[in-house]
Amino acid sequence: MRPTADDLLAALDPEQAEVARALHGPVCVVAGAGTGKTRAITHRIAYGVASGVYTPTEVLAVTFTARAAGEMRGRLRTLGADGVQARTFHSAALRQARYFWPQVYGGDLPEVTASKLPLLAEATRRCRVSTDRTLMRDLASEIEWAKVSNVRPADYPVLSAQAGRGFDTIDRATTAHVFAAYEEVKRERGRIDMEDILLCTAALLSEDERVAAQVRRQYRHLVVDEYQDVNPLQATLLEQWLGGREDICVVGDPLQTIYSFAGASPTHLNDFTRRYRGATRIELVRNYRSTPQIIEAANTVSAKGRRDGVTLRSQQEAGPAVTYTSYSDEVAEAESVAAQVLRLRDAGTALREIAVLFRINAQSEAFEEALAARDLPFVVRGVERFFDRPEVRQAVTLLRGQARGGDPGSGDLVADTKDVLTSMGYSEQPPSGAGALRDRWESWHAVVSMAADLAAADPGADLSVLVADLERRAQSSHAPIAEGVTLATLHTAKGLEWDVVFCIGVHEGTMPIVYADTPAAVEEERRLLYVGVTRARQQLHVSWSAARSPGGRGNRRPSRFLDGLRPADEVSATVGRSRRRTARERGVAHCRVCNVVLSTGAERKIGRCSTCPATYDEELFEALRSWRGEQASAQKVPAYCVFTDATLTAIAEERPGDAPALLKIPGVGRTKLDRYGDEVLALCSP
Repeated sequence: MRPTADDLLAALDPEQAEVARALHGPVCVVAGAGTGKTRAITHRIAYGVASGVYTPTEVLAVTFTARAAGEMRGRLRTLGADGVQARTFHSAALRQARYFWPQVYGGDLPEVTASKLPLLAEATRRCRVSTDRTLMRDLASEIEWAKVSNVRPADYPVLSAQAGRGFDTIDRATTAHVFAAYEEVKRERGRIDMEDILLCTAALLSEDERVAAQVRRQYRHLVVDEYQDVNPLQATLLEQWLGGREDICVVGDPLQTIYSFAGASPTHLNDFTRRYRGATRIELVRNYRSTPQIIEAANTVSAKGRRDGVTLRSQQEAGPAVTYTSYSDEVAEAESVAAQVLRLRDAGTALREIAVLFRINAQSEAFEEALAARDLPFVVRGVERFFDRPEVRQAVTLLRGQARGGDPGSGDLVADTKDVLTSMGYSEQPPSGAGALRDRWESWHAVVSMAADLAAADPGADLSVLVADLERRAQSSHAPIAEGVTLATLHTAKGLEWDVVFCIGVHEGTMPIVYADTPAAVEEERRLLYVGVTRARQQLHVSWSAARSPGGRGNRRPSRFLDGLRPADEVSATVGRSRRRTARERGVAHCRVCNVVLSTGAERKIGRCSTCPATYDEELFEALRSWRGEQASAQKVPAYCVFTDATLTAIAEERPGDAPALLKIPGVGRTKLDRYGDEVLALCSP
């Protein structure tokens, strides 16, 4: 039995019901995260049908993803609004273009190319521009931005400079030349791309009044979901569909505009009531997803950047406090998060309800490693697992070939690794801006960082040892997955939600990202963190690390977006740890034997010069080494993954008598204390 109009209204909260009753446009719904916007707009359409105001076939609802369109169609069927067209922009436009093209131009609409890359490869050859697949992907993205922003090849050099776009590897004039050649190749092949679908449909509507009139008679009521993500080309198409009418309802959240790199801008949503005088503006502020603690954090994050967005009000019961945690380095951060995930699973939380969210793809590796070490399955969403990425596979292959070639190298593992990766295009300095080139550099830099970690733990390690370690990491992170923890970038996480969310790496330089060098770019980074925070239903854990690698310089600071959120005692503790680390790095640690200033990390860890006689119980040291060998053999990992020689030496030097004393020793974190503490303390007992 289909629900009645009254039934539909009764299922909504007051603000949602106001949306449902606003059946004549223009209507602007500003819907905060988790406030039930899809529920509101589908009930609005269904209420219009049930009350006789709408004819289902005269309603067109557009959104951005096939998943969202499918969800909308399913809900509308359940609500008794069969016949309503719910489609993506491209799907709706393609349907119209295919129908009208033969009538206007004769013949079928040109074939839609599945990928720009083959045509773009031909264009770069014509322009004699040397590219690889990574640069090709960046060029494709740049052409997409230009086309949706109504930027022609001739105008690209000037307008892209004004927008702060471009590459380090080729200049803007060359990019414009390739862009023009791409359009030429496409015409010659009789193909169109995804952006052309929208351009062709807009052209049909603007050039042929009969086509425009027919489409406008067909679709009298427009509904646009995620309106904050509309780009200029989509806005143009919407204007053509409307043809000067005002029966449009748009729904969005300016605080979730995170795709400016693809041409999106919050101005379309923010300026809606100025463009349509007398428009109805309704705010949805009741958040049904998250606890009050999480919503308080979200409101604080968004406060400084909030203009036309809303302040959320949680409708859930109180939950645990949001945690803000500083770690000494990224390895410690990953180990701690993985240990918390293990405890959550053991306490009954399904792994599929846990997510680890990060800013850039390369951050996933440490968490893949830490989860795999605990046999916790995981799914990397939206991107390939670290060791599946083409640039990483190629790097490992070249490193393996170099190691097997018999070249002993320089004896400096990091330098030898950089030499190999340099042949692939790696450089010390990252490319400016975002994109595939930057992602590739981050992956290579992560491999260099792994080499640095290995060299610090095992000074005698060479390329063959590094390759073995990389292969072990790759193998351990590829266990079959039934259900697992989600690892995802903040961009990929939009539209999803989990019971427990870990937002990691929330420090300056990563959040906001280092190349966010304008106020607008920084504000988009703030919105990106807001999206991450509002993915959590019950628990939210925010963390950052003072250094990238163990023993590294602890000069990172928590993100400015966390100002006003971190407890005062936590802030002072973080600063204190950073100051102590900096003091050690400046050389104030002295040898316990001769009082000479210690110069290396290994010396500082054991508290004496490498040339001074040992002050530890050698019998205990050998017992610890033997125990470590058994652990490494059982876990099938290198011995240094349990404890390094320097850590074992420090344990033998200090001979700790309890867990707090053991935890003070460099190299013994909370995770290793939980895993090995009892056995180590038993060996140290007299």
